[in-house]
Amino acid sequence: MNLTSFIRPIFTPRRHELDHYVTEAEVLQRGVLKRLLGKAAQTEWGRAHGFSKDLSYEDFARQTPLNTYEELKGFIDRMRHGESDVLWPGKVKWYAKSSGTTNDKSKFIPVSYDGLHDTHYAGGTDAVVWYLANNPQSRLFDGKALILGGSHATNYNLPGSLVGDLSAILIENINPLINLVRVPKKATALLSDFEIKRDRIAREALKKNVTNLSGVPSWMLSVLNRVMELTGKENLNEVWPNLEVFFHGGVAFTPYRKQYERLITLPEMHYMETYNASEGFFGLQNDPTDVALSLMVDYGIFYEFIPMDEFDSPEPTVVPLWGIETGRNYAMVISTSSGLWRYIIGDMIRFTQRNPYKFVITGRTKSFINAFGEELIVDNAEKGLAEACRQTGAEVLEYTAAPVFMDANGKCCHQWVVEFSREPERLDEFALILDKSLQQLNSDYEAKRYKSITLQQLELIKARPGVFNDWLRQKGKLGGQHKVPRLCNNRDIIEQVLALNN
Repeated sequence: MNLTSFIRPIFTPRRHELDHYVTEAEVLQRGVLKRLLGKAAQTEWGRAHGFSKDLSYEDFARQTPLNTYEELKGFIDRMRHGESDVLWPGKVKWYAKSSGTTNDKSKFIPVSYDGLHDTHYAGGTDAVVWYLANNPQSRLFDGKALILGGSHATNYNLPGSLVGDLSAILIENINPLINLVRVPKKATALLSDFEIKRDRIAREALKKNVTNLSGVPSWMLSVLNRVMELTGKENLNEVWPNLEVFFHGGVAFTPYRKQYERLITLPEMHYMETYNASEGFFGLQNDPTDVALSLMVDYGIFYEFIPMDEFDSPEPTVVPLWGIETGRNYAMVISTSSGLWRYIIGDMIRFTQRNPYKFVITGRTKSFINAFGEELIVDNAEKGLAEACRQTGAEVLEYTAAPVFMDANGKCCHQWVVEFSREPERLDEFALILDKSLQQLNSDYEAKRYKSITLQQLELIKARPGVFNDWLRQKGKLGGQHKVPRLCNNRDIIEQVLALNN
């Protein structure tokens, strides 16, 4: 019996709604802002900034400052202690624990009931909507979904209030019917010890008919490798012959693609990227032939953008969605149904087209190397590594890079620590190709590398197996949605990794 054929029509109306992204993105976004401002008008923040459902975008932007976590932290902490109507109406019970800021080990991002449903769950639903539309022969619902999640804990001992990984909050509050079609069981999914969880997930899932996977590529790969260890099979097809799609997000998939393709040799295996974070669900890959993501413009998120060449300006230009230019890097600013107002999320994107608005993630506003004017971003790093892997047959598992500052002779370079799942025959060849690729991708890097006058050729250090997991474990971040910082403009992280590597 093909259950998917019976379930598929449920998603058809939403598929038609998504067609409005092509012609009505500005109308949809203005409607989102109107709803957000109307709902938050009587909150403490709303009253202080003159919110009303009739407030224009221009007045909203003039009356509401740009914010980082530091500016909102005091309000959020009061909410965590149980205060109502601060940034969003009522009490917000759930807080997604995210990587820290300059001043704090962790950020605690509010996740309201509205945000949970009109953004996070909406994104998961639309991933299925588009996948089914692109794959008429899918039998997605004829088996189980293997969904990875993190863990959570009580928040300040307040009844029913939780703090933890966003994925754990989503699992905790999910419709009970979903649990009928997913593995592992809830108790396993919410375990805090990833190494114990990894083994239990593998054991619970290996005898199920798994048709789809959802999670962060690095942690999912670890679970799948454990499945292979337990079964002794040569590839995952022998364990789950009906597996058809991996919904992935959290980190770039490029470094992991070859490992997945070697592990899963099914000709009809699909990979669909999602762009979700603690702060919201922002984008989906709606076309399998296009790496760009569709910006989800009718969720509980209103978008604005700061051109990256003005990001450090005291008064940068800020434009709404309908004011963007394609081909330009922007820092993303969001206002959400969880009470984040003109919040600089820290992600950098570049639009590839308008109507519908599609984009690629180019890095983090704080994940770059610009020690010598080279302005190297994560997008450059990922493409450079991909080219070096293509030419050498290598496969990269994890990496991080940082500058080596000028010595007494005025020499400096970039230092890369790379953990390979398949090593190149010659590390020096891999490093040379990477260095030349970065020059082709980034004219500023190329200029600084010219005749090695400013920057010397990059230095590549091979990481021992597991060193990045050891670093994450040391930080209490093994598993869940945590990831290794790719590029850093200082040497704090790379020195910690090097110490473990030795």
